[in-house]
Amino acid sequence: MADPVGRRNLCRLLAWLSPAFPTGAFSYSHGLEAAAESGVVHDRGSLRNWIGAVLISGSGRIDADILRDAHRAAVEDDIEALMRANLRGVAFRATAEMALETTAQGAAFLATCRTAWPEPLLDRWAAMLDEGGRAVCYAASVGAATARAGIPLGLALTGYLQAMVANLVSAGLRLGIIGQTDGQRIVAALEPVIGAAVAGALQRQPSQFGSASFAVELASMAHETQYSRLFRS
Repeated sequence: MADPVGRRNLCRLLAWLSPAFPTGAFSYSHGLEAAAESGVVHDRGSLRNWIGAVLISGSGRIDADILRDAHRAAVEDDIEALMRANLRGVAFRATAEMALETTAQGAAFLATCRTAWPEPLLDRWAAMLDEGGRAVCYAASVGAATARAGIPLGLALTGYLQAMVANLVSAGLRLGIIGQTDGQRIVAALEPVIGAAVAGALQRQPSQFGSASFAVELASMAHETQYSRLFRS
């Protein structure tokens, strides 16, 4: 039976989006810690709704569009378009902590990929970023790397958004909002939401870029001055 993705590339995608990949994703809650502290997110239902909103209306929507544009640019070997996608991905962050979250993970992801899976376009892109003193967006890094590995865009988007869900569920576990079984119930319940988010990213026009997740952004702002905290965001 034909395998259009290729087992090697599927293994690579799973490795890149695994919690074990050294991006430091475990240290970020995307404002969830402040939402839990205030009581806005306090049980399985409220956590599921919070993560779903991030996917459809918040950073999940932004990241999906950036990953899409970076993937397409890398497929075409268009490094200027890749630079533009990355610049927008860095700029469209509502808070300092959200900017840190995407750029710290983006730098770690790109550096590790280039070390373990050398790729000329990624090396050229990294050199241009360094020369210009520019940060790198996590979604753009994943988009470029998956494109150069021959991983289809839809699969890359699905993997990225599922990893986002898993990381936020893990944060909810560590904050004591839910237990492990309820965490997996949330992951299962959000499968169709991930599917809708991927479909939306594949269909949206550039003029529709943006987000509307004010509660998440306010929580992120509050987290910047939260006295006691486990996470960097």
